[in-house]
Amino acid sequence: MGADVHEGGNSEGHRMKSGAPASGVDQRGADEEFLALERELTVLLRRARASSGEMVREVHPDLESSAYGLLVRLEERGRQRATELAAYIGIGKATMSRQLRALEELGLVAREPDPADGRAWLVHLTEEGRVRFRRVREARRARYVRELASWDREEVAELARLLHRLNRGVEG
Repeated sequence: MGADVHEGGNSEGHRMKSGAPASGVDQRGADEEFLALERELTVLLRRARASSGEMVREVHPDLESSAYGLLVRLEERGRQRATELAAYIGIGKATMSRQLRALEELGLVAREPDPADGRAWLVHLTEEGRVRFRRVREARRARYVRELASWDREEVAELARLLHRLNRGVEG
C-alpha cells in the first residue's frame, strides 16, 4: 500500500494528492479521482470481506463467506439454475457446484429438476435456509441503519444507486 492509502479512508473529503509519479507516469490531474476511488474501494472491500465472514457464520458456522452472495441471489430471485448463479457471481461451474453442494449438505438449499429442461436442475433456498438468511440479513440491515444514522435518506439512496451502476458496469 502506498502512503496515500490509509485505513480510515477519505473521511475528510479531501482529494488525494499524489506524490512522485508511479512507474514514470504522472498520476496527478484527472487520475486523482480514480486513485481516490481505488483507495476507498480497497478499504470498503477489505471491511466488507471481514464483515461478510462474520455474518455468513451466523447463517451457519460451517458456511464459506463467498456463499452469502448465492443466498442473497436465491432469496431475491427464487429458483435458479447453477449456470445462472455462476454467471451472476462470476465464478466457474466447478466452483459453483462445490459451493452449492456445501450449501445443500448444510440444509440451506435444495435442488429440483427444471420443468423446462429435464437435464437441468433448479436451486432454491430451503425453509431453514430462508429463515437463517433473513435473520442475518435483517441484522446486517440494522447495522447499516446504525452506521449511516447521520446520513440523509437521499444520500443512502444515492450511494445505493451509484453502487448499482458500478456493479452493472462491471457485469460486462
